[in-house]
Amino acid sequence: MDLSKIMTVSGKPGLYKVVAQTRNGLIAESLQDGKRMPIFSTDRSSTLEDISVFTYEKDMPLKEVLWAIYQKYDGQEGPDPKSSPDELKTAFEEILPDHDKDRVHVSDMKKIFSWYNILLEKDMISNPEEEEKEGEGDTEKSEGEKKDETAGEQKEKGKE
Repeated sequence: MDLSKIMTVSGKPGLYKVVAQTRNGLIAESLQDGKRMPIFSTDRSSTLEDISVFTYEKDMPLKEVLWAIYQKYDGQEGPDPKSSPDELKTAFEEILPDHDKDRVHVSDMKKIFSWYNILLEKDMISNPEEEEKEGEGDTEKSEGEKKDETAGEQKEKGKE
């Protein structure tokens, strides 16, 4: 799941996909209704790739939290973000038992469950570990291609 192009904008509901870059900001498309809007450099925005959840050991990247929710609910819709605070706390505790209870607030849980449901609806959730393995395979392949190119260049030099 590539969360580097998905962002949240302070003061605006939902998630946005970056579609273009302008001189003084970005053009983003809402994942909910498809409307495009400018995001200026003065707007407070964050990509989901940059967000993590506080735990007692270390911060957990949001993509891993979203994958844990996906596994917990077998790829089905997660808890309703409008549920009672106690229900949200209980559900979040089951998913991430070592989250820092003093620094992760109910409002954060609501956002995470809301984002999860939006991304699930758009079929944008996948296993982050598999993506890392695929990425490593691409790197090895590229290095192999570089070796082939270097060998080819040496053969051509030998012909000259």
